[in-house]
Amino acid sequence: MGVKFKDIVSPEEINLKDLNGRTIAIDAYNTIYQFLSGIRQRDGSPLTDDEGRVTSHLSGILYRTSSIVDQGIKPIYVFDGGPSEYKSKTVEARRAVREEAREKYEAAKAAGDMEEARKYGMRSSRMSEYIIESSKELLTYMGVPYVQAKGEGEAQGAYMVQKGDAWAVASQDYDCLLFGAPRIIRNLTLSGGLSNLEYLELEKVLSEIDLTREQLIDVALMVGTDFNEGIHGIGAKTGLKLIRNNTLEDVLVQKGITDVPYEPDELRNIFLKHEINPDYDIKFKKVDIEKICEFMCEEHGFSQNRVLNVCDKMKKLNSTQKSLDSWF
Repeated sequence: MGVKFKDIVSPEEINLKDLNGRTIAIDAYNTIYQFLSGIRQRDGSPLTDDEGRVTSHLSGILYRTSSIVDQGIKPIYVFDGGPSEYKSKTVEARRAVREEAREKYEAAKAAGDMEEARKYGMRSSRMSEYIIESSKELLTYMGVPYVQAKGEGEAQGAYMVQKGDAWAVASQDYDCLLFGAPRIIRNLTLSGGLSNLEYLELEKVLSEIDLTREQLIDVALMVGTDFNEGIHGIGAKTGLKLIRNNTLEDVLVQKGITDVPYEPDELRNIFLKHEINPDYDIKFKKVDIEKICEFMCEEHGFSQNRVLNVCDKMKKLNSTQKSLDSWF
């Protein structure tokens, strides 16, 4: 879910043509969850093949990635590593929400209420090892590189942009700002051929709210992140006012909070000193049409004509890329 910064951060609107030739590091888990929740049948059940294996994520990766490439964008998918110990409460809370949604989905489906079934079905999406590995397999056949992070994919993506191996991170979460991503793209969906792209530049965001990145992290910790619960009653606007004359430690004292489970510096270092994978190799390759057809059509029952049309779009993947500093 990420930190709730909507009230204090104002993204710019941009067009797809502004990303032509750009290499974008895509938050894979964030994106795959979108596919798992959104690509569903009328009764809320995910797409499956003849063997009952979920294929919603494969459909999403195939069609969205090809549309992105068709716009001249070079995608790199970045997969999360193991979750941080600090994230255990968030992981457990999300698991409980999914289980409750699954129970309500089954009840609505049994009652014949397809609208309710679809609503709760979307909320019950679950990542599995099969979904992760089949996603990577499809990306390999498409010629699209992926990077395995040691921890958070957003932190890895931010590092890749800092190193110049990608131009921006694509994610819905504002956490990318906290991890130090210089540039962030939101809403890289191309739903129905359209896109409501938003652009964030870290230096500009910090300048507009007159904070350092370290202060922004303290605001996030007050509001609550995936790694901590935050301080009750403090939203982004209040946190922004408080941090101008206080540190996180000051606010904890003022609120009389002494039973925090983690030291503030431990939480700050999640964003400032996150473990990353520096040993990755990015190579954009030609689409393997034979392998894609075998994997998608023969193994998972997709239409061969539609898959071949996608393969045709993927030819743009090896076109010339713009330099990183030629825009904005």
